[in-house]
This record gives sequence, C-alpha cells and structure tokens, in this order.
Amino acid sequence: MATAVPRPFEGLLIIDLCSEIAGPYASKLFLDAGASVIKIESPAGDPMRCWTASQQDLAADESSPLFQFLNAGKKSIVLDPRDARDRARIGQVARRADLLFEDWGPGGLEARGLAPEKWLESNPRLSIVRISPWGQEGPWAERPANDFTLQAATGSTESRGLPDRGPVAAGGRIGDWIGGSFASIAALAAWRSTRQTGEGQIADLSVFEAMIQCFTVFGDLGSQFSEGLLSRSIELPSIEPTKDGHVGFCTISAQQWKDFCSMLGRPDVAENPVYLDGSARMADLDFIQDMMHSWTCEKTTDEIIELCELLRIPVAPIGNGRDLPDFDHMIERGAFERAPGGFLQPRAPWRLETTSPAPIGRTSRLDEDRDELLALLEKPVVRPKLRAGQSDLPFAGLRVVDLTAFWAGPYATSILSDLGADVIKIESIQRPDGMRFATSVRNDVLWEWGHVYHGVNPGKRDITLRLDHEDGLALVKQLIEDADVVIENFSARVMPRFGLDEETVKALNSRAIFVRMPAFGLDGPWRDRQGFAMTVEQVSGMAWVTGYEDLPLVVRGVCDPIGSAHTIFALGLALEERRRTGLGQVVEVALVEPALAVAAEQVIEYSAYGVLLGRASNAMPHAAPQGLFETAQPDERIAVSVTDDAQWRGLCRALEADDWRQSESLSGHRGRLAEHDALCARLSAWLRTQDREAALEVLLAEGVPATAAINNYRLWPNPQLDHRGFFQTMKHPHTGETRYPSFPATFSAFERDLHRSPPPTLGQHNREILQSELGIDDRELEKLEADGIIGTRPSFM
Repeated sequence: MATAVPRPFEGLLIIDLCSEIAGPYASKLFLDAGASVIKIESPAGDPMRCWTASQQDLAADESSPLFQFLNAGKKSIVLDPRDARDRARIGQVARRADLLFEDWGPGGLEARGLAPEKWLESNPRLSIVRISPWGQEGPWAERPANDFTLQAATGSTESRGLPDRGPVAAGGRIGDWIGGSFASIAALAAWRSTRQTGEGQIADLSVFEAMIQCFTVFGDLGSQFSEGLLSRSIELPSIEPTKDGHVGFCTISAQQWKDFCSMLGRPDVAENPVYLDGSARMADLDFIQDMMHSWTCEKTTDEIIELCELLRIPVAPIGNGRDLPDFDHMIERGAFERAPGGFLQPRAPWRLETTSPAPIGRTSRLDEDRDELLALLEKPVVRPKLRAGQSDLPFAGLRVVDLTAFWAGPYATSILSDLGADVIKIESIQRPDGMRFATSVRNDVLWEWGHVYHGVNPGKRDITLRLDHEDGLALVKQLIEDADVVIENFSARVMPRFGLDEETVKALNSRAIFVRMPAFGLDGPWRDRQGFAMTVEQVSGMAWVTGYEDLPLVVRGVCDPIGSAHTIFALGLALEERRRTGLGQVVEVALVEPALAVAAEQVIEYSAYGVLLGRASNAMPHAAPQGLFETAQPDERIAVSVTDDAQWRGLCRALEADDWRQSESLSGHRGRLAEHDALCARLSAWLRTQDREAALEVLLAEGVPATAAINNYRLWPNPQLDHRGFFQTMKHPHTGETRYPSFPATFSAFERDLHRSPPPTLGQHNREILQSELGIDDRELEKLEADGIIGTRPSFM
C-alpha cells in the first residue's frame, strides 16, 4: 500500500486570533498547505460569520459563505480575554503553537492582559504576526482606518478615474486581502528564521505599507524622478464596449500599441510618436475613445479576442461573479471547486508537482471544538528540538537564477533578496527588462531611471546574457547547475523556446526548484496568451467591482505584487518538500489565480445567492456612509468610511447630528446602507465648510475612519512611515540618493533595512559573476561582449 505524501506544512499548529479577512486569509493559506489552525473567537464570534455583501438573512447557527471560504477546516473555540481563566488558556494554546496571527490593534494583546513576549520565552519555536492598519507604533498607529481610507492615504484613489467624474477607490476590500497575503509571507519568513536560529520572533505588519507596495505603482519613486503631480487618468485602451458587452485590452509596450492601432485600421495613429505616451492619449481622450469604439462596437467580444490573440495583443473578457466559472479556461484548469456549503470558491492559487492542497474541510460552528481543544491543553507539550543556524534571514544561502521581467516576477525575487537569498537577475542587451523604459526621464541612460524597475530590483546582482545564442544559453545553464531556485514569469511557450523547459532544468540540477508565473498558467486554452496585471484585473472580477456604474476600471497593478506574495508562499512549500525529499520540482503560480482568490467574494456570492455584485463609484456594501468629499479648500478631499455602529455613533457626535443618533432606522448597517446617498449628501455639505485638517481631527477623535486623500506623488513626507523606517535611502550610480520602500513588516530578529544594495545597472555584475564565479577569462569575456552576448548598454540605444 502506497504511503500518503505529507503536505508541506503538516504538523504546524497555527493560532488565529483574527477576524474579518486579512488574518483568516493568511492562516487559510497555511491550512491549505497542511497546517492545523485553531481559531480563537470572542463570545460574539467573528463578525464575518454573519456577513454577506447582498445582506442576506442567515439562520442563527449559519455561517456566511465568505466566512466558510476563509475558515473552513479550522477548529473553533471561544476564549474571552476579559476572563482570567480564558486568558490563561490563550497562553497555554500559544505555548503549543508554531505561529500565531493577531489583529487586535496596537497594544491590543497587552491591553487585554496578554503577554506575547512571555509566550516567546516559554515557547522558543513560536513566532507571532501582528496585523494592524498602520503598524504597532507611530504617530498614526491608533488612527481608525479601513481599506477605503488606507487606499486614499496611499495616493492610489486620487489617481484613478476620469478628470471630470471624480476619483474612484478599488472595490472588493482588496487592501484586506493584500494584508493577508503579506501576513502569510511575514509568517513564513519568521517561521523559517525560527527554525534556523532556535528563537521565535514578532513580525509587525502594516497593512498601509503593504498597500503602498501594491496600489501606488511605486509613485514615491516616480515623484523622485520627475516633477509635478500625477494626474488622474484611466488606461487607454483598457475596458472598452463591444457589440455584445465589454472587452479588456492592455498595451504595455510600444509595439503592442502600434499593433492595436493597426488592428483598428488606423496605421496613421500607430505611427504617430505622440501617442506612444499614455498621458498624450489621455489628453486626447475623446479622439482615442471615438477611434476605438467605432471599431469595437461593431464586433463581438469573442471576435475581438480572436484577432488580438493572432496579433499577440494582451486581451481578456471582463470577468464577474456570474461569468467567471463558465470561462473555458477556468473550467479546464479547475479554477473553482464546490465547497461543502454548496457554493463555488477558487481553489488554492498554486500548483506543486509533488503535493496537492488539503481538501476543503467543514466549517465549525462557534465554539464547536471547545471540548476537544480543552482536552488538548491537558496533554504534555511536545516540542521538537531546534538547531541554531548561521543566519536569521529565512532565505540565506539560497541562490536564485532570476529570469523574470516587468513587475510580478521581479518583485517576488526582490522579496527573496531582502530575506537573504543571492539573486542573479538575467537580462540581455537585446531585450532588457521592459520596466527599465517605463520612465518619463529622457537622457542618455534613461533605462536606468524606470521607477518601477527601481522598486522591484534592489539587492540583486545583474548580468546580461543572450538566451537565443548558444554561448549565452550555455552560461545560463552553468548558473542553473548551481542554483536552488530558477524563476520566470513569461507566457508558457517562452522558456521552452529558449531551450529551458522543465525537463532540461531538472536534468541540469535535480535540486533546483523551477518557479513559473505565466499569466494564465501552463495549460488550458489561454496558456499562450500574454497577460499583465491589468489583463488579470479585467478577467478576475477586480475591475468589475471598481469604477463608475457605467464604466468598470482596472485597479492598476495590484495583481502583480499579489501574485508575487503568493509565489513566495508557494516557493516556501517547495523548499519544505525539498528538505524532505532532496529534490526540486516545478512550482506554478498563474498570475490570474491569486487574483481569483482575492476577488473570491463575487463568485461565492453569486453561486450561493444568485446576486451579481457590481460597482457604484465609492459606494460599497460594507460601509455607509462612505465617500471622497470636498473640503473648504479646492482639491483637498477627505475619505470617510463608516463600517460599524460604534463608528456611526462617532460620526453623529462629530457632526452634532442628534437626529441621526436618535433615528432607529439608522442604528444598524442595513438602514444606513438604504440611506447611503442621503447620508453622504449631508456629510458632504458639512465637510465643504470645513478646513481639511480640522475636520480630520474631529472625525478621528470620535473614532471615525478618515484620512486626507493625497496625490500619488505626495506619499512622502509621512510621519508614520518615517517613524517605522519604511523608506531606505541608498545611493544609486545614476539617480543618486534615492528612497526605496521596504518590506511592509518589521521583524524583531532582523534589521529594518533589508535592501543590501540599490537596483543594479544593466550588466553591472557581468565580470563579477561570469569571471569570478564561472571562470570565464578576460579573452572570453571580451569575445562575449564583441558578439553581443553580454554588455552594459541596450543594443538598440
């Protein structure tokens, strides 16, 4: 009889003290990989148990489908920290655990009489991840906040939308899912470090900082490389009307824009150099839209997609909760599965060769597992002995051959570098990383000024090798022979075309883990389609719940770093498998599948209740009132969002609105949601008479989530980010002293400044790596350069 293969995190015990989305999603990722999770709830239970976006009435003991998605398979126990005996029990559980997630706010554990430092003393294998909006300390740490106000604080909201229709936040509470995604990486890092050093630690995750990494397209770096503010805009082309609906385009490169215009029958526009600049298209919005729509509205979505596939133009149907499960690609890849509760949900967003995700468990009722868990506390604590290692950084000693480009792949390898890995980035002078050229700077080394390139490449070493030449390919293969990880993020056909298919990598190095990040996966009808973050936002449903009622908008880039975080998590699973077997394997994280997980509520809600969630500018089902409001100063907006009864009472006090406070119909969320527009109108009238800073002071003092909505290029100076040391200043050879954003969590065992060096210049480490490490002599090096195999300047510049 065959022995069952253990899942990578089998044997790990995780304590989840969190509610809502972020913490439960982080612990769910570990559960999917085999860990056991104990969910500790208050007597009232996680509010998500009774939440549905369509305001369904649930039975008393019924858990909502979204709660089930996040918490199925976890054990539930009620422990009330106001009770001394329960406080002791929480400590007892913590002394048995490997990881603990909590989201009780700055100092929330300590304020309830709990002592996380003492837990670490009594359990050296425990690491704790503390999730909060701003971080545990700093001048803004205690500020009330949620996804909507944090988006505004990053500068993202002000940059999205049409100039004459006002800015629009991203829908779907994406920031909460981002917080959970990065909390899982913080937990993985802390756990791996603990196993190496024998000492647990505390990771302090700021959701705000995680959202800066995902929402702003590195706007602060952009502000350092150019003058002025970032104008509000939409992508052109993006989501456009067709004869039978909508279709999503994405033209990142100049060639894609030219091919798009040629497809429309407008070679004159294709050859006009002015329109290679997206801001120039935005300036001629009416002309560009008329040109596009006169063509797209005459064709069906399927007809347009077929043409775009032939021309290699990134394209996608616009997904939503109703249509997504029926797309042929999703069906063939099994992207959705039926939950025990009867609804559809996304499957785990990774594929490993050697193991599969844990099956979906049943969802425990509140406190259902109390007796079982209390009995566990009576048993002796068994702790495996930990061996102290040489480094506290979790990926120290790993060598990574980085074949990625643009954003998702490079950001994943940037995290690896920050956390200790030696990352060798491989480009070519014929085709450098395209993000090098995403810049408004015009000088003789403009490829060294791309602000997104700068954001996702600190700490790496860079060489240039021409992969379509046998000499260049041979050197790449030499590097792979000594690598722990090989990673790429192109469409499924690209690496095999260079002669670097999965079997070749395995033959070169049986221990190498080959990480592949194609937009749509390695199989299925869409496997060969190109895709970028905006394409994935269009198809995954993210864009469907973002924008104006008549115009869905892309979120703008979040799918790349979300995919990066999930890729690091999946790599962690493969490293655990290699520790057990000694062998590498292929890891597949299709960029679209983490996005499906983050947008899961749409498919869950439709399959459970037949309700298609949509968009209405800044109105969202979990908050009322909510919006961006003008203040007395022109163009100084304030974001306000009320999500619970306590915040509502605070808003009533701030506005001295006794009629609101006394209204029975407004005392609950559903009543306020029904009156959302009227509430916003009155709030708007009040704020228009107020100085922005004064209004903020009043609202925040009453516990109302509120923040100034800033321009994307005005993120810094920021006192909270400065207090936490979020920016690390390094001197780059071309851009000089430059601020770089850091990983969005601090670790008690690591230094805050994790970047070891600024982003590398093109081919900066050719000699260091090829000569000192691969043994290439001076004569061979000169020949490689003469033949265009290596170099330090793009061949076409």
